[in-house]
Amino acid sequence: MEPALNVGADHHQNTAAEPLLAVILGPTASGKTELSLALAEKFAGEIVNCDSVALYREFDIGTAKPSLAERARAPHHLFDYVAPTQDVTAGEYARQARQVLAEIRSRRHLPIVVGGTGLYLRALLDGLFRGPERSEDLRERLRERAANRGSGYLHNLLRRLDGVAAGRVHPNDVPKLIRAIEVCLTSRQKMSELWEQGRDPLRGFRILRLGLDPERAVLYERINERAGRMFEGGLIDETKKLMEKYGASARPLVSLGYKQAAQYLRGELTREQALGAAQQAHRNYAKRQMTWFRKEPEVFWFKGFGNEEQTQREAARRVETSLSRIGSETG
Repeated sequence: MEPALNVGADHHQNTAAEPLLAVILGPTASGKTELSLALAEKFAGEIVNCDSVALYREFDIGTAKPSLAERARAPHHLFDYVAPTQDVTAGEYARQARQVLAEIRSRRHLPIVVGGTGLYLRALLDGLFRGPERSEDLRERLRERAANRGSGYLHNLLRRLDGVAAGRVHPNDVPKLIRAIEVCLTSRQKMSELWEQGRDPLRGFRILRLGLDPERAVLYERINERAGRMFEGGLIDETKKLMEKYGASARPLVSLGYKQAAQYLRGELTREQALGAAQQAHRNYAKRQMTWFRKEPEVFWFKGFGNEEQTQREAARRVETSLSRIGSETG
């Protein structure tokens, strides 16, 4: 089956001398890890994480990170390197990931970016506006205001500073509200005006986007099964230990799975309710991911899962074609 090609208007033309960068995108539980491993083994690839929660140390069961055995099959980057109490913005991730890509390029290996966090992927490939560096003192004060007065206070503050930006940020999204206020106060400019000043797209690579778009009903079954395995495999115990160690300061405790496990531990939900809520939250997230990824330019979409032989074979053929084209143009 020939995968569908979605061509977007924002595609950046690359020169013939640029090496290939493979990007595997798709919803949660679609098999991105399995496909990345198959391609890495076939093409001497190195895998670069693009999942915002998999960056964090000590958060393992609920993140579906590659196992130690899987990581032994190919070099992996940007997993388990952030402390649970730290924040990592999309811009910070992009800077770190671009450095890793440059190092992989220097080794003449194939970089394979894998993950489902759309904003991080966009920051890496297309760049974000050039906002100011973070101010941890200001962020901490804003977190205290949010804790004492609620997220509505931050949203009202942002509305006074930048009405356009406030219209684009959900009133309950505290991290984004804090970043937007931080940008306005430290740069003395409106965040919405900085958005209009252009971006800094990734250069030096020819990008091949490979998208997984399995049949929705089957995907939801896999999502439900995986959430069930997480709960059976110790997610609640892991969440309990993290809550005892870090309290509310651990950023990923509000992420999918961990949030529902924490609600169970606080007595807000029964175990069965927590599992059902986690399954529903993951299904909703998969919908949002596909809505986001559909806007990515030039994606070769495959209708199967990443662990299926046919999908792996078709994806490998796409990589081979791209590598051959680059070789013929530079030879």
